[in-house]
Amino acid sequence: MLELIRGQRLPLSSITPSSSVEVTFDIQGSPALDLACFGLDAQGKLSDDRYMVFFNQPESPCQSVRLLNPTTFGLSLAEIPAGIDRLVFTAAIDGQGTLRQLGASRFRIGDASLSKAACAFAGEIFAEERAVMLVEFYRKDGAWRLNAVLQGFNEGLDALVRHFGGEVAEAPPAPAPAGHVSLEKKVAAAAPQLVSLAKKAQVSLEKARLTDVRARVGLILDGSGSMHNQYKRGRVQEVVNRLLPLAVHFDNDGQLDCWAFGDLPQQLGSVTLQNFHDFIDTDHGGWRKWELGSRINTEYRVIEQAIEFYRRGNGATPVYILFVSDGGIYDSRRIIKLITEAATLPIFWQFVGLAGRNYGILEKLDDMSGRAVDNCNFFALDDLHDLSEEILYDRLMEEFPGWLKAARAKGIVA
Repeated sequence: MLELIRGQRLPLSSITPSSSVEVTFDIQGSPALDLACFGLDAQGKLSDDRYMVFFNQPESPCQSVRLLNPTTFGLSLAEIPAGIDRLVFTAAIDGQGTLRQLGASRFRIGDASLSKAACAFAGEIFAEERAVMLVEFYRKDGAWRLNAVLQGFNEGLDALVRHFGGEVAEAPPAPAPAGHVSLEKKVAAAAPQLVSLAKKAQVSLEKARLTDVRARVGLILDGSGSMHNQYKRGRVQEVVNRLLPLAVHFDNDGQLDCWAFGDLPQQLGSVTLQNFHDFIDTDHGGWRKWELGSRINTEYRVIEQAIEFYRRGNGATPVYILFVSDGGIYDSRRIIKLITEAATLPIFWQFVGLAGRNYGILEKLDDMSGRAVDNCNFFALDDLHDLSEEILYDRLMEEFPGWLKAARAKGIVA
């Protein structure tokens, strides 16, 4: 039987060729857990509540997802409608306790009651969490893939519902610690037009348990000719606007380090709450005047420059880099080498494909073997407006917490 590890992604076909799949959870330990499967749309939302399958609703429409018994789900993947993009299996504590109390547990994947893959886990990987995303199936290039997520939430079931776009009655907010200034207040003081973004970013940071994390934040922008329309329409400026609240939260200086690249890389000025609003049109003379050589993609050069920048004097402080590209990737072998070597550095790479098609190696970096830790993630958008700001922040923070935990365990970050 294939043994899976936390965070591993692979094609479901490498486990079983059948479209009829069973997912079984062997949970040991004292907390009583309620299992559920959320069928989510392409925006990561539960747009049809008939696709939340649990003890009180044991079947989805057409019986494509069924709770066969309290610990086993049966899936007919060929019958799941195209509007359902992800199946996320979760567990939430019913009553008192935390996930740390779990004993040696596992989930199993197979068909016709024959398990073909399993992933072991126990309470030691959790702290005070009360709910967990265990495993998800998701569509990619017309095929189903598996991700062994094992990501917990302190707030229990409410956190899961919010994560999937549901609404939960809000409890009165707890008073802020003495001397603590909220992200919203930091932004409101200097850039009130970003307050709405700051509120949404704060929710995602809380869900991802990142409110106490300090890190440097970098942005790398594709400046190739094919990106011209994204700059002209203001989409690249919107990327700057949406990432800045995260930089203000993570970085004590509240600055966003920024690069652009064509054939050549250029380090731009730092984005701040004082200069963000027209940064793309004014920094270094504006985007049309950036000195990027020929306006073709040579990604590895800007990756090298960013690595060297953060290697100097950064110590073990975590770094989060958002790398935006519309595809047409050049020299994949050098990119693979750089990202593999950079896995020993305190740098996490979030690659985002914007309005392109040929993302090449960027889509595959997340599944590479041979790295000290999984140090990158990728997702693509046809348009920045395809995702709500709330979902975008969730996606941007999706794998950063897991990387932090793995990097800390190996002494890569403090």
